[in-house]
Parts: sequence; C-alpha cells; structure tokens
Amino acid sequence: MKKLLLAVVTLTTIGVHAFIAKAYAEIQPDNLFPRVVMVTNMGEITVELDRSRAPRTVANFLRYVEKASYNNTIFHRLVPGFVLQGGGYDKDFQEKPNFGEIVNESGNGLKNQYGTIAMARDNAPHSATRQFFFNLNDNSSLNPSDSRWGYAVFGRVVAGEAVLEKLAAQESQPYDDTTGWADVPTETLLLERVKVVPEAQ
Repeated sequence: MKKLLLAVVTLTTIGVHAFIAKAYAEIQPDNLFPRVVMVTNMGEITVELDRSRAPRTVANFLRYVEKASYNNTIFHRLVPGFVLQGGGYDKDFQEKPNFGEIVNESGNGLKNQYGTIAMARDNAPHSATRQFFFNLNDNSSLNPSDSRWGYAVFGRVVAGEAVLEKLAAQESQPYDDTTGWADVPTETLLLERVKVVPEAQ
C-alpha cells in the first residue's frame, strides 16, 4: 500500500511539473529561438534563447520573465574575465523566491563561450533555480566532461555586447563586509526588467 501511494504521489508530482513546464513553454511555442531584452541601468542586452538545445532551462527562465520576477534584481557577482552573475537578489541583497530546482541540461552541446548565458547552481548538478550568468570569456572549465557535470548554456547575446562589456568593466570587491560575499560589484548593477521580443510578422 505504501509503495502504491508513493507511486501515485510520484506520478502526480511528475504530472504537475510537466504541466508547469508546458504552460511556460507556450510563450512563442513555434519559435525555437525566442529573444528577450534585458534592460539594465547601463543599457540593453538582447539575448537569443535556444529552446532546441535547452528546452527545460528556457521554459524555466521564461517563467521568471513572464512573472516579472527578474525585474529590479541585481548582478551580485562579477569576476573580471570570467562571469557576471545575477537574477537572484534585489537591491537590498534579499533573496528572491524561486520555483524549485531544474534538470541540468549542460550536456546539450552548447559551450560556455564568451557572450553565452548559462544557469548558475550549487555543487549539486541539478540545483539551478533562477540565477544565471554571462560568460565573459571562453570558460571551458564550466563545460561538462566525462567526470563532471557542467553549467547549462541556454542562449547567447545577439545585441548589446558593448553594454555587457560596460557591466563587466565595473569594479568588484574580493570581499564585501556587508554581505560576506566575494566579487560583489562596488556599484549597483541593476537589471531593471526583462521583456520578451515579439516575433517578427
């Protein structure tokens, strides 16, 4: 009886997750490469998402966009020549709520190359939720190998590279006394809003 109940709960959970993924994958459902504009306090960056290679990751990302959950968040981590990370905290460094962990799609063939966007995570391979980062270099160490999981790339910058460079050129602190974090930008790098680009007619 316990096994039957567990199976029912498991199937129900899978069904709920499938429904959620389907609902949020319906944003431009026939477009394998939807685009979003990230409006920052230093200009706009257009990112082309790759639904063909990272369908679950793109669906997850668009869910936060649809809910305006990335609006008025910060880029809280800047490692020059490596990554610019954000999407998880507001201007007061308060953590934003998330919709749960997602499957790691790092084996999709997309590499952590300069100008790509990928999901941030903890050490556990399937621990990504809402935080993402831009690769500021060709970071082969973040790609999967035979012995480790990588970090899932799900899109690339197609316009506004100069803005990304401007953000990346800001100073960051090796250690911030207020937050206790490393690599915190000295100036607020704000993601004001993210909007989906309408499909071309």
